[in-house]
Amino acid sequence: MRTPGVGSKTFLKCLDYYTPEQVFSESRATLLKLGLRDNSIDAIKKPDWRTVEQDLAWLEQPDNHILLFLDSDYPAQLKEIPDPPPILFARGDIDLIHFPQIAIVGSRNPSSSGIQIATDFAHSLSTAGFTITSGLALGIDAASHRGALAAHGKTIAVTGTGLDRVYPATHKQLATDIVNNGVLISEFPPGTSAKANHFPRRNRIISGLCIGLLVVEAAKQSGSLITARMALEQNREVFAIPGSIYNPLARGCNALIREGAKLVETTQDILEELAHLFQTPTTQVNTSPISAKSALDPEQQKLLNYIQYSPTSIDRLVTETGFSVENIASHLLMLEIQGYISSMNGGSFTRIK
Repeated sequence: MRTPGVGSKTFLKCLDYYTPEQVFSESRATLLKLGLRDNSIDAIKKPDWRTVEQDLAWLEQPDNHILLFLDSDYPAQLKEIPDPPPILFARGDIDLIHFPQIAIVGSRNPSSSGIQIATDFAHSLSTAGFTITSGLALGIDAASHRGALAAHGKTIAVTGTGLDRVYPATHKQLATDIVNNGVLISEFPPGTSAKANHFPRRNRIISGLCIGLLVVEAAKQSGSLITARMALEQNREVFAIPGSIYNPLARGCNALIREGAKLVETTQDILEELAHLFQTPTTQVNTSPISAKSALDPEQQKLLNYIQYSPTSIDRLVTETGFSVENIASHLLMLEIQGYISSMNGGSFTRIK
């Protein structure tokens, strides 16, 4: 793995013919026949033991693990994908990779309603017995991890860096919480920094580990859609939250639904689709992703009824409700505090629940 020019495909091709130990004793001519380049063969003949020793020192630390492709406990789900990682680094409860997982992905810059939906679905699916898998990114990923943790459930974060680093750095505490209540996973060795091409590679692991993948919000050209299409190619179930035609973050989800992803409105939609794969607990589960409403007075309820799930201006609310601007402003403040609506740029509001 530490050999330059050897990616997962070349690594797995070598394993088709030799054990890792045998590769290091083969002749240069034989290694050339395997398709290895001169610089790779030079590194095999004279390994960089310093980096190998660093990896082994990392492994000695508490809760750190390395899984090899030929190990019996390497996740069977992941072996099914076309390009499985030959080595997995992990921090935390490594047994979780064998549990039934739902992956939740979406925009790094979601709407407030998208964050609420991801949090609620992760919470509810955790309560139903699933482990929640995502990518530790900003936005929907972070909301999904936090929703699972809030339910005292388990969550897996697949990263695009070595596990001695956290990207983005603002998620250091979240990563610590996941190590304590789940597991961090990466195919990249310690010391690996974040690079743009690492994240599409990370995404195939997210989709490969799960039995179903939920897309909450995604633009039409986004990494989340790439992950969803990887999941389809890997014969995983794909679910998508529909959205307003005016919301650019809904276009990716709506496109997935047109292509055959299942439209999802509640957790029950997912549980019913996966019932043949996973027996959920018999305990009562709240399958609605929307939190229970607190009591609203009649004027607040009337105003809420006129606020759309797409941006709604105060001028429009004045026209449709007949309330004064001052009255509307007062009610909007209370509705936002209680989590029913969110303020948008330009003075508009959008309904969350």
